[in-house]
Amino acid sequence: MQKRKALSRDEAFLLSEKIFTRFLIFFKPYAGQKVHIFIPIEKFKEIDTQIFIQYFLEQNIRVYVPKVVGNELINIEIFKDTVFDTSAWGIPEPVSNEDSGETRFDFVITPLLYCDKRGNRIGYGKGFYDGFFQSLPKESKKIGVNYFDPDEYIDDVWENDIPLDYLVTPTEVLSFLSGLE
Repeated sequence: MQKRKALSRDEAFLLSEKIFTRFLIFFKPYAGQKVHIFIPIEKFKEIDTQIFIQYFLEQNIRVYVPKVVGNELINIEIFKDTVFDTSAWGIPEPVSNEDSGETRFDFVITPLLYCDKRGNRIGYGKGFYDGFFQSLPKESKKIGVNYFDPDEYIDDVWENDIPLDYLVTPTEVLSFLSGLE
């Protein structure tokens, strides 16, 4: 979190663009696919996924974003004309509370604070994504995005944590599917 806070807005945007480019080159998304992607919390300097979202919508890739309603994470499909409002947590969310009911995504691009070389992620501690990951079919690629490469292992992995399949950074795409480190 400290390393992320030290980035200027321009640095964060340039790194986000590099992450986006790596994602496109590696995964090659195409029209008709379904992507579940988070909307960044600006004050936390999260990866600028608006770059991704704009591209996906322009390429007719279906886009779903998470929204917390009560204690549940729902998936809302968005379009170019979707109306957003800022939640109490400072997250832009669709005004609609209509859950798409969709669970079959080609890509699930997830926020994180850190991801180690085994694909274990540290989020914000609310557990929404852990529950969400459990509902996904195996074919859905769980992809973390981070400005920084992993260099330490997470020791206190909870037995029900579900690791990521991939991590995309400005310099590389790491796969955790083969068990290679």
